[in-house]
Amino acid sequence: MTPRSGWPEGAVEIEVIDPLWIPLPDGTRLCGRAWLPKAARTADGAPVPAILEYLPYRKDDVHAREDSTIHPYYAAAGYAAVRVDMRGSGDSDGILTDEYSAQEHADAVQVIDWISRQPWCTGAVGMTGISWSGFNSLQVAALRPPALRAIITACSTDDRYDNDVHYLGGVPLACYMLPWASALMSFNARAPDPRIVGERWRELWLQRLDGNVDLLALWLTHQSRDDYWRHGSICEDYAAVDCAVLAVGGWADAYVDAIFRMLERLDCPRRALIGPWGHQWPQYGHPGPQVGFLQEAVRWWDHWLKGVDNGAMDEPMLRAWMPEAVRPAPDYPHRPGRWIAEPALPATSTAPWSLALTADGLRATASGPDDATPLHHCSGQTVGLDAGAWCAYALPGDMPLDQRRDDALSLALDSTPLSEPAEIFGNVTVSLRVSCDRPAAFVVARLCDVWPDGASTLVARGVLNLCHHAGHDDPRPLTPGEPVRATVAMKSVAYAVPAGHRLRLAISTSYWPWLWPSPAPATITLATGGDSTVEIPVRAPQPADATLPEFGPAEQAPPLPVTWLRQPDPGIEFAIDPGSGETRCEIRRDFAAGQRFPSGLEYRDHDPTTLTIRDGDPLSCAVGMWRRIEQGRGEWRTRIELRSQMTADATDYLLSTSIDAYQGDTRVHSRAFTSRVPRNHS
Repeated sequence: MTPRSGWPEGAVEIEVIDPLWIPLPDGTRLCGRAWLPKAARTADGAPVPAILEYLPYRKDDVHAREDSTIHPYYAAAGYAAVRVDMRGSGDSDGILTDEYSAQEHADAVQVIDWISRQPWCTGAVGMTGISWSGFNSLQVAALRPPALRAIITACSTDDRYDNDVHYLGGVPLACYMLPWASALMSFNARAPDPRIVGERWRELWLQRLDGNVDLLALWLTHQSRDDYWRHGSICEDYAAVDCAVLAVGGWADAYVDAIFRMLERLDCPRRALIGPWGHQWPQYGHPGPQVGFLQEAVRWWDHWLKGVDNGAMDEPMLRAWMPEAVRPAPDYPHRPGRWIAEPALPATSTAPWSLALTADGLRATASGPDDATPLHHCSGQTVGLDAGAWCAYALPGDMPLDQRRDDALSLALDSTPLSEPAEIFGNVTVSLRVSCDRPAAFVVARLCDVWPDGASTLVARGVLNLCHHAGHDDPRPLTPGEPVRATVAMKSVAYAVPAGHRLRLAISTSYWPWLWPSPAPATITLATGGDSTVEIPVRAPQPADATLPEFGPAEQAPPLPVTWLRQPDPGIEFAIDPGSGETRCEIRRDFAAGQRFPSGLEYRDHDPTTLTIRDGDPLSCAVGMWRRIEQGRGEWRTRIELRSQMTADATDYLLSTSIDAYQGDTRVHSRAFTSRVPRNHS
């Protein structure tokens, strides 16, 4: 469902400054675009607060259509909406060498200061964004620029190590680390637009190509939580953030845990909204229901940037969607459920329901000699084929499929049927006393809703590298046969389990294609008899749930008209070769596909990722990406081709990447990276 196109109540006439050049103290110029009320630029002036979005996703092509639906809406509500391409991206000067660098943050502080001093700005600035720009909104807020009064951060994280695209529970994300490194390297290699920067375009382009960094090798050099990941992680010092924070996310998104942590640990004014959505703004959110989030955002900005007493902080700290039980499916256009409210976190409305792991399944108490029987398990390499996407984007196959196949290949423990319905809300945690026959292994724990006919719907899941059982800072090899205490925290969840259903805890030692496999198949032994438990937070319905105000309809500003040269064709496909025993997975996100913009700029992007593995052979795992990006207008044509691969042996990760750049049919730049990075207990 597409949000209706329209304007906020009392919309004012707007104009656009394009390009907007922002000078930095070192002589670098950043390129942006500003939408603002016409009255703000009149001779006598009627300055307005400003809202900044600052990211590398190119305002004139890939991000142009989404920008056009949000920033003009803010401008029509009486704000200067400023969208800036970071140093080294789009038409800005410089080189982009990594995510969330100190340079990125320093530039942002300067940009906020520059905006606050413009004649069309009152001096009050907000910052907003989703994903990258949601991340750096938090990170820049922690630097406390004097003009920054409030932020809206969506689908973002407070923890760059354990809640982002690189590692999960101390295990490399096979399905995401290489594809994202390859994507960012190819993004960094794209040329600026001669129509905007003039004849300097080629010089700037070659600088970017020369300055590109082997990001995959960089990230794999830091396999534990060290200073590299602490930088930019506000969880290191929540008190550093003192401006108002509105955090937004969805249960199908990968970053919802951060919202729970921030509501509990930030000291600043804060509120949050969690819907059933994936990695999207709520007005586009999928699965539905979509909501009128831009109206809520304007109310937030009015309160914090204009000083309007509109009750923006009078509502509960957290408003969240409680989804009803659904049968497993690769996609849900809409998740049935209801809105709930929590005045604060941690929620006082929840009580932990503790179940013991026993030889007979999950039980409320562990009693009797059979309950102390150890449980042994070793997974094959293809547990996880029905996992769905690590981060859902409303693409086909993003949602987890029926878990029965993965359950059958895991250590699966069922509860007795529930005598009454239960609403799970928060973090499910699994506490294990576990030993292993190898020095390196990980465990994946999944909580499933088992229907009376046997269908298994994934509720929540979590991962832990057992070498990290004492923390992510200093992993140590396991001593084979020696038990350790390990806690697996599952991703935050809301889910209403009907009476008559069972809960299933499924534990595995592999999870492909999500996770990079351990060097060798590992057998774990779980102690029972009360030594291993699962705690499930169960929420009691609250009176405030029934009194929440209705959201307005989903709205957006009219989107930029683009011509599709090729329609997106996203998907995920699996193929099994019975002869070799190899399983192959191809993932196509294909967000940009092929588009022509009103400026005449044409942009084409092809981005397949291929993952392969042979069952019983974790060292056969391989991930590869081939990416081709074309951009041009008239006779000006450029192309980037990137090939990247990651494999491993028992001791090292083996990496190779090549990038070729073409002007027309002439190759103007070629670069190759190869690395061998030791495995640090992973």
